[in-house]
Amino acid sequence: GFIMVKKFGFTLAEVLITLGIIGVIAALTLPSLIQKKQTKELETGLKVAYSLINQAIINANNGAGETLTSKNVEYRQFKSLIMPYFDNPTDCSWGGNKGVTNSIICGGADDTGNEVNINYKNFSKKSQSISTRYIDDGQFVLKNGMLIMIENEKTPTVYLTADINGASKKPNAWGHDVFTFQLMDNGKLLPMGQEGTDFYNRECSETSTGNINGIGCTYKALTDPNYFKNLP
Repeated sequence: GFIMVKKFGFTLAEVLITLGIIGVIAALTLPSLIQKKQTKELETGLKVAYSLINQAIINANNGAGETLTSKNVEYRQFKSLIMPYFDNPTDCSWGGNKGVTNSIICGGADDTGNEVNINYKNFSKKSQSISTRYIDDGQFVLKNGMLIMIENEKTPTVYLTADINGASKKPNAWGHDVFTFQLMDNGKLLPMGQEGTDFYNRECSETSTGNINGIGCTYKALTDPNYFKNLP
């Protein structure tokens, strides 16, 4: 006689229910995974920026035959001293209201020299634009997209600010993907916010609407293991 063989399988309804459950789980976990990835990218990008700028300064010192400091670098000379020690960067002129056509890709100015608001936010993200005072004395873009911006005015202070993922990529906020360092009188490059720097223990507020709020966050970002997890 015939032997009856039972076939086991899933009904269409069961398959749809299973796919629905998988979809819900994915919807719940995917944003968290994306956030963790972005957080890690920002954390790594800051460390890369610090390393690249530090190495360029060391090489520039060797090239100049002296230690470059905030005291011996003349007005708007620092860009020309340090830029050759990065890998084939794109020159963006001064940035701010001193920009040229190339400055557009750097978030600097249009081809008439008028300043372009690239919507850089402050650390708390409660300010839609930051002061360009500290980033308009020389700008250039590296091959990895990182934007380097320099403060080298008449005051004897040199700041270097890195937009670690470039002006065209968000979040474009000080203390998030934009970080500032200070060249000290002894030639050392310190993360802004460290003791001894001009913005020690200030300008890193989660509530301030100030247009330089975030300039002092760099040291905390490098030393606090939970910094990037708790960004405002």
